[in-house]
Amino acid sequence: MKKLTPFEKGLVAHLVADWLLQNHWMANNKMDLRHPAAWVHALIQFVALTIALGWRVGFVLGILHLLIDTRVPLSWWRTFFKQTSDGPSAMHVAIWSDQVVHIASIAGGIALEEYFE
Repeated sequence: MKKLTPFEKGLVAHLVADWLLQNHWMANNKMDLRHPAAWVHALIQFVALTIALGWRVGFVLGILHLLIDTRVPLSWWRTFFKQTSDGPSAMHVAIWSDQVVHIASIAGGIALEEYFE
């Protein structure tokens, strides 16, 4: 049986933590860095990614996840690149932008893993 690559492990961990283990309270409040939901959601990501990739990469990715979910980086990105911010497709653009940044962070974390040791 073929083993999963580190990227595959990280991707599965992220998707489970972001979609299956996130509840209504977290989804509605994680954008506010001061709200406990943001920290609980980031902790869940940290645990899942630590199980998949080890604690150093998991820690860095957990912090990045927290920052990305505040929407500050994505709001800047959408403004800079003049992406759709209203209308019927705005939610899809926001959700997919969020997921792409999270997945790119996982790939970057794995690529830079040697620097975390």
